Amino acid sequence: MQYRSFLPLSRRFLLRALLGAAAAPAPFAALAGFNFFTSEYTATREELQAQIAKRFPVQQRYAEIFTVGLRDPQLGLDARANRAAITAVLSIASPLLRPSTVEGVVSVSSALKYDAPARALRLDQPKAERLELQGVTGRDAERLQQIGAVVAQELLRDQPLRTFTAEELTVGRKTYEIGDITVQQDGIKVALL
Repeated sequence: MQYRSFLPLSRRFLLRALLGAAAAPAPFAALAGFNFFTSEYTATREELQAQIAKRFPVQQRYAEIFTVGLRDPQLGLDARANRAAITAVLSIASPLLRPSTVEGVVSVSSALKYDAPARALRLDQPKAERLELQGVTGRDAERLQQIGAVVAQELLRDQPLRTFTAEELTVGRKTYEIGDITVQQDGIKVALL
């Protein structure tokens, strides 16, 4: 006698798919960092780095005399302080400078916030922690470092690290909101509410 299931074919298929998924986690890898079972999303460092790189280079004028630019950003994550950092190549150009462009490196650390209307995880109140310029010393270096720090902070203020689509935050009839933000060593985890 042959065993026959009394479950309809669609339910048997669904049951097999769910049981098979438990044995092979690969299908869930397609869901990126969303874990609706634990109500959280984790953005990896690589994902965040790719998103940041798309928004650079950036530049801004300062006092109608200087043009400050940032390029080649690198993301850093500080789990202990729950902060993200961006280190970038900084350039300051002005006809008053000899040579007319000075380059260096700036590191800016920042808390994080969620902007609900834009569905974006953003830098919040970035602060220049380190700024080094090449080929400039003395009072000129101090002034240029102050200008570079102020403009770098302004350029990075509210910079999005990750923007979510409405579809990503919707499962069935439930639309999730972003809650607590936790910086980890290799990514940023957000609670889904």
